[in-house]
Amino acid sequence: MRIVLAGASGLIGSALAGSLRTDGHAVTSLVRREPASGSEVRWQPERGKLDRAAIADSDAVVCLSGAGIASRWWTASYKATLLSSRIDSVGTLARTMADLPSGPRVLLAASAVGYYGDTGEHEVDESAPRGSDFVSGLCTEWEAAAAPAQSAGIRVAHLRSGIVLSPRGGMLSRLKPLALVGLAGRMGSGRQFIPWISLADEVAAIRFVLDNDLAGPVNLTAPAPARNVELMTILARLLHRPAVIPAPAFALRIVLGELAQSILTGQRAVPAKLVAARFTHRHADLESALRWALSR
Repeated sequence: MRIVLAGASGLIGSALAGSLRTDGHAVTSLVRREPASGSEVRWQPERGKLDRAAIADSDAVVCLSGAGIASRWWTASYKATLLSSRIDSVGTLARTMADLPSGPRVLLAASAVGYYGDTGEHEVDESAPRGSDFVSGLCTEWEAAAAPAQSAGIRVAHLRSGIVLSPRGGMLSRLKPLALVGLAGRMGSGRQFIPWISLADEVAAIRFVLDNDLAGPVNLTAPAPARNVELMTILARLLHRPAVIPAPAFALRIVLGELAQSILTGQRAVPAKLVAARFTHRHADLESALRWALSR
């Protein structure tokens, strides 16, 4: 299979590219700098520029581009960056694909379970409505940017990822140092749900969606979301540290501003489409996922 990948340098993208290439697939990475090899092609999504020849002979396109949600404070300027970095990338790919008479017929575009907003105790699958907060609106516009491809009859899947537990980077890289010094207590009430998934299962799920006839929103999460306090307790135990010092909601809001809301709320999201399609999670429980991530 010949796959064009946007966002290949990120946490998920680099793991996906490596997995695909190991199995003999050809991966072309879209980059914003001068290409460093024959497997890279430069594009300018902020200007809507992509050479149609770069994707014309591919079988599928995967877009994982976007500025990091938790990388900086949510100032008005950074909120605009979060939105434009996603819409520009997906929109450029979708329009280019739609204009090709015989190009790739599959587009997988990243999204997030933040689409559902704070679901509290309510379990949600892909049929649930959008929430009403900033991330919900961001995900809604992000997914809408793929409309030109969908209108052209291209199979479009929106990869609504949860929190990816990885040996390299991501949420776990921020929590582990806190846990090692005994600060792995609950955050806020600790009752909010964390829709987690291991990096191994994230990559496997994306490849599963590529190979199967799944379209529309697809939740990429483990079958059993965990509460924040459960995540912090298991993490501390595996690192042989106490988990007794909590992070009160007011303190998180002082330190993180509006970004704290994404930590103090959560989504009890389940991967209904993946389960119905008989995808098998390698890490179906939180402890096995954490053990895997911490041992690598």
